[in-house]
Amino acid sequence: MLDRPDVKARGLADLPPVESDSLLQLIALCNADPRPEKIDVGVGVFRDGEGRTPILKVMKEAERRLLETQESKSYLGSAGDKRFAELLRPILLGEHADDDRIVGVQTPGGCGALRLGFELLATANPSARVLIGTPTWPNHPPLVRAVGLEIAEYPYYERGQGSIRFDAMLDALSKAERGDVALLHGCCHNPTGADLDEPQWRQVRDVVVERGLIPFIDIAYQGFGRGLEEDAFGVRLMLSSCDEVIIAQSCDKNFSVYRDRVGSLFLKTGSPEASARAMAHVFQRAREMWSMPPDHGAASARIILDDPQLRSDWLVELAGMRDRINSVRARLAAADPRLAFIGRQFGMFSMLPLSKEQVLKLREDHAIYMADSGRFNVVGMSDAQIDRFIAAVAEALDA
Repeated sequence: MLDRPDVKARGLADLPPVESDSLLQLIALCNADPRPEKIDVGVGVFRDGEGRTPILKVMKEAERRLLETQESKSYLGSAGDKRFAELLRPILLGEHADDDRIVGVQTPGGCGALRLGFELLATANPSARVLIGTPTWPNHPPLVRAVGLEIAEYPYYERGQGSIRFDAMLDALSKAERGDVALLHGCCHNPTGADLDEPQWRQVRDVVVERGLIPFIDIAYQGFGRGLEEDAFGVRLMLSSCDEVIIAQSCDKNFSVYRDRVGSLFLKTGSPEASARAMAHVFQRAREMWSMPPDHGAASARIILDDPQLRSDWLVELAGMRDRINSVRARLAAADPRLAFIGRQFGMFSMLPLSKEQVLKLREDHAIYMADSGRFNVVGMSDAQIDRFIAAVAEALDA
């Protein structure tokens, strides 16, 4: 090695400290709290009326079949379970399922799909900006920064009013430049629960088309809002109108397989040939990062989707999870006029108009754990805990 007297030797011990993930810290704090009455509405998992996150019955059956029929655990390749991705197409893409300009691949959860999509965008246009709504899922900005793309924010939600800042959003998007990327939540917005309605989606589409933006849609909760078909409206609208679309999809929630990391990336270009070239880059990036995605969860989901009876059973269980989400929302909204906005929203999350200090007081006085932003999981508590949660929040709002 050449001597470089001008460069100080550095090793692992010289690494700077990393700012801890606030949600992971919150989980650790809650786990360490010995109070039996504690309520954890910080972690983003579905819980039933008893406060459990059960494995779906249909998933148990699929896993049993997988155990009995799987003959090898040999490599599948960077594409993962190809049949799994094929079976997702009609669920996610609807009338666009047979469009040969749209290609897809299995990924390690929705996070893996997002990273792959941003890697592809950075390869295609390193100078592109990614327009991200505020607030958004906390891991969106780090994923963008990790590939070296610039972030530009657009207003999305007014926490005090419990409503979307739609005019401000459109104004910001209308100032974007051709080739910039508009990151959009497909449904069940995380962290706010405030979704675009169909007329608003159409107005966003118009701006995206007019400005020549690339829509990148993160859809992690399909089926948890209005329904499988309704929740895919924005995805399908963009596919109908734009030559280039990227979609990061997750099955972790609607199949309740969080730790198995089950997701997919779909992309559309102007031609089948261009999509094939883009997918070749996707495979290369996947090879560099994880080589191939984990198989168990995707294989189990594939068994469910490939069997008419299991698919029907899955839809029933999915509807049950959606019904609980919406019923808890209705209960919270009816309990206090200041919480009425929760009943107009969708999915697992909403944001309470609380200060960081009020959130901390809820934690200290009532053992209620939520993000400092006031984001909480509406189904993070059991049915028996809801009234105590409402009373504590009302006390905080009165303070």
